[in-house]
This record gives sequence, C-alpha cells and structure tokens, in this order.
Amino acid sequence: MFQEVLKDVVENTEGGLAGLVMGFDGIPVDSYLKDQPGAPVDVETVGMEFSVILKEIRRAAELLDAGEAREVSIQAERMTTVIRLINAEYFVAVALAPGGNHGKARYLLRTGASRLATELSA
Repeated sequence: MFQEVLKDVVENTEGGLAGLVMGFDGIPVDSYLKDQPGAPVDVETVGMEFSVILKEIRRAAELLDAGEAREVSIQAERMTTVIRLINAEYFVAVALAPGGNHGKARYLLRTGASRLATELSA
C-alpha cells in the first residue's frame, strides 16, 4: 500500500524523482525511486537528515503557538523536497527535479497522506 501511494505521487508529478515514508526516528517504512538515468537520489539519507529538521520545525510551531506543522518544502539548487506530516510519528516526502511541479506534488502528498495514516494506524 505504501508503494502504491509513493509511486502515484512520484510518477504523476512532473519532475518526480523519489518518494519516502519515514518515522521521525529516521527509520524508513518504505520508499520508491523512479527509474531514471543519471545519479540516483539517496532518498533514505535525505529523509534521515530532514527528519531532524522536521522535529525542530514542529517544536518551533508549538512554541510559537502556531498550531501543528503539516507541510514543509525545501528548495535547493538541484532538488526540491516536499514533506507532509502524516501523524505524530511519520511523514511522507517526495523529491523533485528542478522545475518539477511543486503544486501537484503538494496536492498528491496531501491526498496520499490520509491513505497512509489509515494504513499506519491499522
């Protein structure tokens, strides 16, 4: 089920490279890597590094009384990463090539996150 959601997000987003479901403890649940020429994305390493940042963002949102953090986007020179929090323990992320369809990735992550939340709570 995780593979279905990840594949759907990556394959149906222009510029999609990889997807990942990971716990905030840095342990990956599942990942999907688009078959593509060139250097592969090490999606699990990206997820582990960003899980540390996500914990700080969640903490900052709470301290600022801004409510629960739901989504984070990190745009770098060679890759954009869109991360959607599933629940208090897990998040889903998609890596995009430069110029990828950020809006479509956000939409597909939002709709896919609810399916993943159901599966993770079962």
